[in-house]
Amino acid sequence: MKTRRRLNIYALAAFAVCRGLVCVGAQRTQSAHQSSSQQKQGDKTKPGGAKQDNTEPGQIKTVTVNVRLPVAVTDKNNRFVVDLKETDFEIAEDRTPQAIISFQPQGNLPLDVAVLMDTSNSVKSKLKFEKEAANSFLETALKYREDRALFATFDSQVELHQDFTNRLDLLTQAIDKVKAQGGTRMYDAVYGICEEKMMAPTSLGRRHAMVVITDGEDTESERELKEVIDIAQRTETTVYMISTESGGIFGVQAGLVDRKEDKDLKRLAEETGGRAFFTANVNELKESLAGIARELRSQYLIAYEPTNGNYDGKFRQVEVKLPKHKGLRVRTKKGYMAVPPRAASPSQ
Repeated sequence: MKTRRRLNIYALAAFAVCRGLVCVGAQRTQSAHQSSSQQKQGDKTKPGGAKQDNTEPGQIKTVTVNVRLPVAVTDKNNRFVVDLKETDFEIAEDRTPQAIISFQPQGNLPLDVAVLMDTSNSVKSKLKFEKEAANSFLETALKYREDRALFATFDSQVELHQDFTNRLDLLTQAIDKVKAQGGTRMYDAVYGICEEKMMAPTSLGRRHAMVVITDGEDTESERELKEVIDIAQRTETTVYMISTESGGIFGVQAGLVDRKEDKDLKRLAEETGGRAFFTANVNELKESLAGIARELRSQYLIAYEPTNGNYDGKFRQVEVKLPKHKGLRVRTKKGYMAVPPRAASPSQ
């Protein structure tokens, strides 16, 4: 009996050892399979996405962010050209050629557009017309079920009246309720919406645009123009500025397009790939917004991964050319600040 018990004990011990070896071997095989799968997935780069390096547990993983460029192309008659191919485009960053990793014609990616309206005391006489124009723009610009918009105002406060939605009725209700009061915090409004909404996880993988309707004179912002341009470029937000400070039936003194405020509006728009409009009456305001809607439907979205992986916080100039089409004009953002990408620990 003792001999038989000893044999049973030895048999059980041998079985346990063998089972343990099998489990370890299976875990190693599964771990190797997962590592191989993750490595393959890491080789795929998506526009606007991020790529993580393979690191040991406990180490910090660095993130490489691709640069996405909304590109508008027009001919000599200012008509949008929408039939170009990827091979027609060349991209350079600080004069260094870059390889295109993603090309999507005619703005196929869904759109997130923020409409910001000046509701300070200085625009009280124009507010009714601005509301009508904003509602008309959203009806024209948004694709049903695909695109989203938010509506915010700025005076002495920045207020979000309607978060991103694809429901025009909610946007219209929010626009119709606003009233004019207080000073002007335009830069704070643009900065805040870019930071809080264009960086949100629900906005990843979408095109970002912003339309700002204002008389152009910021009186109370804590943020400065340079900071606003920087965050708009980093969040890949194309900013379109519409100034109502040009006269006409708005009852404002004419001939002020070259004011410092106007130049600042132009700079903010052009350095983010957008345009600045200076409207003299209600019809021009509506035409400007209709032109923005057409442009958003006619953009190309081109992405590249910078060959320069040294994120030193300096400005990098971006240039998009059409070497085979000398008569066409290209508009996109002029560059971006190479801010170090955010680091994420493996547990995150």
